[in-house]
Amino acid sequence: MPAIHDTADPASLLEGVRAARTAIAAGRCIVMPTDTVYGIAADAFSHAAVAGLLYAKGRDRGFPPPVLVADRHMATALAERIPPEIEPLLEAHWPGPLTVIVRAQPSLTWDLGDTGGTVALRVPDHPIAIGLLRETGPLAVSSANLHGMPAPTEAAAAAEMLGDGVAVVLDAGTVGDAGAATQPGAQNGSTILDCSTDGVVRIVRQGVLPRETIAAALGELLVDG
Repeated sequence: MPAIHDTADPASLLEGVRAARTAIAAGRCIVMPTDTVYGIAADAFSHAAVAGLLYAKGRDRGFPPPVLVADRHMATALAERIPPEIEPLLEAHWPGPLTVIVRAQPSLTWDLGDTGGTVALRVPDHPIAIGLLRETGPLAVSSANLHGMPAPTEAAAAAEMLGDGVAVVLDAGTVGDAGAATQPGAQNGSTILDCSTDGVVRIVRQGVLPRETIAAALGELLVDG
């Protein structure tokens, strides 16, 4: 089993962040808290690390992980272009439970899987996640569960599912809001929008950010399907 660090204890938090940073630098995967669920994280620019993340979850290249960033500046460096139409949403929900798929900067030397030249970006609303991202840079992060299992809101559940597939677990207690995903088909993770086509935005996954909130900001830009 991986080493679990209780982030409520300052000494354990310091030790855990150091261990997480070391593991990521070595191409290993870790479990980290976000504002929605626990995530399995790896260096977004390490092909082997991203492959290890997918293997740990039981997924293949057809399920490329999103990339978490610490702030808008970091996101802008990874995107070819952030569509100006979604700026109001980003202003309101970054940090927060909103993931946007945009065209990736073509000069980047990474391999997240079969992305079709896109990248899914999010700024999580969790202080430990933000602090770690400021130290490591962009991380490929997917929910810390085996494929087909519920996304965990407790660190112990993530550690039990992923086992030796991760090196370090940062335990920040219960995360997310179990009652937040109330819309039909909604999940406890972030809401994912495909913004990679000019003038059109689609909801790829309905998460805790309601469709009504997105529709109010985007109007006719939001289309079904």
